[in-house]
Amino acid sequence: MFDNLSERLATTMQRLRGKGRLTEKNISEGLREVRVALLEADVALPVVQDFLQRVKARALGQEVLTSLEPGQALVKVVNDELVATIGPANEPLNLNAPSPVIVLMAGLQGAGKTTTAGKLAKHLMEREKKRVMLVSCDVYRPAAIEQLKLLAEQVGALHCPSSVADEPLEIASRAVADAKRFGAEVLIVDTAGRLGIDERMMAEIGALQQQLQPTETLFVVDSLTGQDAANSAKAFSDALDLTGVVLTKTDGDARGGAALSVRQVTGKPIKYIGLGEKMEALEPFHPDRIASRILGMGDVLSLVEQVERKVDHKKAQKFAKKMSKGTRFTLDDFKDQLEQIGNMGGLTGLMDKIPGMAQVPDAVKAKVNDKDTARMIAIVNSMTPKERRFPDLIRGSRKRRIANGSGTKLADVSKVLKQFTQMQRMMKKMSGGGMQKMMKKMAKAGMPPGGMPGGGMGF
Repeated sequence: MFDNLSERLATTMQRLRGKGRLTEKNISEGLREVRVALLEADVALPVVQDFLQRVKARALGQEVLTSLEPGQALVKVVNDELVATIGPANEPLNLNAPSPVIVLMAGLQGAGKTTTAGKLAKHLMEREKKRVMLVSCDVYRPAAIEQLKLLAEQVGALHCPSSVADEPLEIASRAVADAKRFGAEVLIVDTAGRLGIDERMMAEIGALQQQLQPTETLFVVDSLTGQDAANSAKAFSDALDLTGVVLTKTDGDARGGAALSVRQVTGKPIKYIGLGEKMEALEPFHPDRIASRILGMGDVLSLVEQVERKVDHKKAQKFAKKMSKGTRFTLDDFKDQLEQIGNMGGLTGLMDKIPGMAQVPDAVKAKVNDKDTARMIAIVNSMTPKERRFPDLIRGSRKRRIANGSGTKLADVSKVLKQFTQMQRMMKKMSGGGMQKMMKKMAKAGMPPGGMPGGGMGF
């Protein structure tokens, strides 16, 4: 998400940052480029106009023009106003209400409402340690009822059964009673979606909200619909007492206009964003971190949190201990490292969180492909335990067998072995005190430990 916007804004900010002195003229020129970038990102026009007015007022003030580094000061202004546009901070669900805390899901058909209900259940169970029940009040789509039941089984949540023969209000009433009976702390209620906003739909969900008195009413919206996402969110916000928004399919949204528009158009906070099809692909929305990513400054906090949650710490400690002793790096170790990257969402999922990635050429970024990681793991899996320990054995017929077993080509096997050898050499240099020596050399050369001079990535 935000790929196009991030690239345009980062270039504009870099140009302004390089100027020794900022004037009204070059600020206005820079903001014209920002305006085009925001409109191309499908941000709603009133949001763009309001944002630019606020930035210009501050940019032409003493805060920027009299700064020792006016370019840096301007970047801070843009960052601050981006945060103000999309919200000051993450607003988590209110889970302090009496049990069961009821979360009502609303939205148009196809927005990913049912899947999001399952993701949210998993999120609350794993990160908040809550006992969660799911129920479907969508009596118009039998597939939705069955889908939610399967999702509940998949994530290990409780499930209240329903059918198309039931009335939504009856289902809701029964679900609350079941949630209390089975000790559910959170009850997530999925509702019917429609192909458009109609009075019958709004009346039905309005009656559900009135009966349930939910603690949270979340509007689920497809971010790929751009400005339409903000418009439908506004319509739902006018009809219902919404407490927040969930943006889905943001992994396929290179523009990000919906994220920048929804908050200001509705006045409701974006609480979560969906980042893919997997059940764990739901993240709390942190406006300050998103603003940082838009300006190409990465999102180190989210990256650290991701590592904390997804990395197998026992394996990582075992590997670090092994390397410190100078033990030989094997293909099994190589595969473990690839799997750890996959668990964190793959290289493409990590790239936009790394500072400086906006300055990396598109040609370089295009070479990063998570399918390659999966292919490499398949190749290693096709090797025998002996071959993984002694890769020099892998020649001729062995290579052909591994290629056939992994559904790849001989060239792919050779490439994996070459990459493994390069990594093995690097690990050898780093083991047994080698890391400290490398850091000292980097320091002498004036190179920061995190990468190349100037903040670029060290590859």
